[in-house]
Amino acid sequence: MSVPGLVERLGHPPGAKLLIVTCDDLGSSHAANDGVFEALRTGMATSAGLMVPCPWAREAAARYRGEDVGVQLALNAEFDLYRWGPITQSPSLLDGDGGFPRTVADLWDHADVDEVRRECRAQVERAIYWGFDVSHLHSHLATLALRPEFFDVYLELAVDFRLPIRLSGASTERSIGFPFRRLAAEEGVVFPDHLVVASNPVGTGVGSRRVLERALFELAPGVTEVCVHPALDTDELRALAPDWAARVDDHHLVCHDSSLVDLAERAGAILVGYRALRQLMRG
Repeated sequence: MSVPGLVERLGHPPGAKLLIVTCDDLGSSHAANDGVFEALRTGMATSAGLMVPCPWAREAAARYRGEDVGVQLALNAEFDLYRWGPITQSPSLLDGDGGFPRTVADLWDHADVDEVRRECRAQVERAIYWGFDVSHLHSHLATLALRPEFFDVYLELAVDFRLPIRLSGASTERSIGFPFRRLAAEEGVVFPDHLVVASNPVGTGVGSRRVLERALFELAPGVTEVCVHPALDTDELRALAPDWAARVDDHHLVCHDSSLVDLAERAGAILVGYRALRQLMRG
């Protein structure tokens, strides 16, 4: 007898195509808060990730109405002129500016794993304290997902809080160098079958229109997560984010572009959020 796939465990027939549309970077700016909440409430987004250490995270909490929001565990602050840092006393997580390191490599080179564990746990606990019904965990810039010693922290939090997590696809395990999907499955942690992320010249993984359109055109059976970064076009956003135009386009894409909805319907996509995966994991 074959082992049921994730879609079957979620109550759908074999071969079903489930789609999670996640808005990253909630809390990173007022423009992002506006864009993400609009995408969740009137657009086609089904989930979002809150960056607890960012300056606008508390404002996002004040506007929360029970949407499907997880914690986007943040250990990097990648912008040159806009900084945020740890919410715990964690000297190894600071760069010369007093914020998180700008690059993943810098974080990996200097971070103390115990401080990483304490900081990430504090981020989840603060989101819960603020009133979020946390639906999942994912890692900003995938910092926690790509190195074994940091992945251990990621997996520990998923187990302790009984939350599903974002992982890259099975085809990436060889290049990353350790069997992270198998390790998560062995601990009973639930994660989507496929992950689709954007790339752009700025290197921030933002700007999803072509990536999302292609993903829908080629949508495979199983649960696929796609990531967008919607934000309104404001002076604030233009000042802080070199990739601001891509973020504005993501907002239009998931909130105002009917062609994307048509593509999803033609692909046979069933929109779901991370809460469905959390319910399965806790069941």
